Amino acid sequence: MKRLLSIALLAFAIFTVGFGRPALAGDAVKGAKIFSSNCAACHIGGGNVVMAMKTLKKSALEKYGMNSLEAITTQVTKGKNAMPAFAGRLKPEQIEDVATYVLQQSEKDWKG
Repeated sequence: MKRLLSIALLAFAIFTVGFGRPALAGDAVKGAKIFSSNCAACHIGGGNVVMAMKTLKKSALEKYGMNSLEAITTQVTKGKNAMPAFAGRLKPEQIEDVATYVLQQSEKDWKG
């Protein structure tokens, strides 16, 4: 009976954790402050003053394959085209916080 209960609890845990929506890894509150200091000049309100079509809005992130923590973290770390690399300016944890903030804001269409 104990074994059956253990198996049932394990299965429940796997289904709950394994198939639930993944939690964002960074701290969005810290990310908001970092974004404001380092990113808002070009990406105010989720826009893009350099390349207008490549915004941080959910639809654009999806269109360009940038709708994951990993993709945004890589972009911020390494830079690309007109966007500078932030690897030397921000710590990896800060970059993850910014990526978390960007994803969270894109889900809210950058309102609030």
